Amino acid sequence: MIYLQLFWEFLKIGLFAVGGGMATLPFLQRLADSTGWYSQALITDMIAISESTPGPIGINMATYVGCNVAGFFGGVVATMGEILPSIVIVVLVSKSLERFRGSKLVDAAFYGLRPAVTGLIAAAGLSVIKVSMFHFDLYEKTGALLDAIDFKKIIFFALAFVAIKKFKLHPIVYIACAAVIGLMLSF
Repeated sequence: MIYLQLFWEFLKIGLFAVGGGMATLPFLQRLADSTGWYSQALITDMIAISESTPGPIGINMATYVGCNVAGFFGGVVATMGEILPSIVIVVLVSKSLERFRGSKLVDAAFYGLRPAVTGLIAAAGLSVIKVSMFHFDLYEKTGALLDAIDFKKIIFFALAFVAIKKFKLHPIVYIACAAVIGLMLSF
C-alpha cells in the first residue's frame, strides 16, 4: 500500500509542478504536512542533498523521500511517479509541437504560466528561508523575537549570496565550501 501511495503522491507532484524542481517545493511542503513522512525542516536537508548530487532536484527529492519512507524500492516507485507525467507530456508535445508552434493560444498559456511558476518558486524559496534561518517554534515557546532569528545562518547566507554574485564560480564550489564551513562550525 505504501508503494502505491508513494507513486500516487509523486505522480501528482510531477504532473502539477510546472517550472522545474524548485517548483515542487510547495507540493513537498504540503506532502510533509499531509503524510508525516518527513518534517518541514527536512526539506532544506533534501534540497542540500539534491543540489549536491547529479540530476534534477524534484527527482532527487522523490528518490530521497521514497527511500526514507520505504527503502530502495520506495525510492524507485516515488521516482517513477515523479517522472511519468513529464515523459508522457514531452512525448505528446513533441508529436504536436510543430502544429502549435505559432499558436496565439499556446503563447497566451505560456504568458500566464511564467509568472505563476515564478510565484511558486518564490513562495518555496521564502518557505525554505523561514525553515532554515529562523526558529519560530522557539519564539512561540519563549516569546522573545531574538530567539526566532538564527544570526549565524543569516550571516552565512549573506556571505554566500555575495560570494555567488561576485565570483560566479561553479555551484559545486559553493556547496563544498558550505559543507566544510558547516563541519567547522559544528565543532
